Amino acid sequence: MRFTVPHHLPKAGPELLVALDVDGTLMSHLGDVTARVADAVAALAATGTHVVVATGRGVVATTPVLDALGLWQGYSVCSNGAMTLQLDPEAERGFEILEAVTFHPEATLRRLRRVLPDALFLVEDAHMGRLVSAPFPDGELHGDPRVVDFEELCQVSATRITLRAPDLEAVHIHEALEQAGLHGVSYAVGWTAWLDVAPEGVTKASALERVREHLRVSPFATVAVGDGANDHEMFDWASWGVAMGQASDRTKAHANDVTGTVAEDGLAWVLEALLER
Repeated sequence: MRFTVPHHLPKAGPELLVALDVDGTLMSHLGDVTARVADAVAALAATGTHVVVATGRGVVATTPVLDALGLWQGYSVCSNGAMTLQLDPEAERGFEILEAVTFHPEATLRRLRRVLPDALFLVEDAHMGRLVSAPFPDGELHGDPRVVDFEELCQVSATRITLRAPDLEAVHIHEALEQAGLHGVSYAVGWTAWLDVAPEGVTKASALERVREHLRVSPFATVAVGDGANDHEMFDWASWGVAMGQASDRTKAHANDVTGTVAEDGLAWVLEALLER
């Protein structure tokens, strides 16, 4: 498939900002990045285009993706917008935390635990600390988060809460949210029984807008590609939003175009079209 890139977008280069989701977009949900996608990302970044990884993943789980793609300069948005990194190969960790937005998680945790008493919880803080109520299924979390008592989770100044219910489906999480009545937070349900909760008003789009302003890129020179509910605001923000082929109909409705699935290297279709202009 060949895309017709909107005429108003600048050619690939420093005037263009391209925001990319990770899971289901840059890589499969098994964690695979194909050579075609990696090559397209590298070629676009080589033009001076601002390629910004924008993900629900926390910092610990995002940095291996940046390393794999060779994105060592620029910016990255993590934790659905609660954490913004300025990438710097000279920095001790390869980045500086440009912004961290936090909230007090106790009320939200207690509401969620009331409707889903057997769920697992992860709470991340502004210093990349990660605490869990119990171990998550193997392979779902990077590194070794610390297991703590639920009451300790409630006292963390959080950038993100993640709820995981391995024995349920995503539809059950939606039903539980109706009962929980969450207030003062932003949240999105993932492709499995996985829920991410961020501070109120914080989304990928809110963080990307601050990056765009800092880079002095025109609002009409922004592209976003993603596949999930946490990409809706990012699509609304972008001048050209493209949903992956496996995205839900609701997610596709927020985008301007639809590309192939992640299994079809749908992201590469979009990036190659930008490069060929």
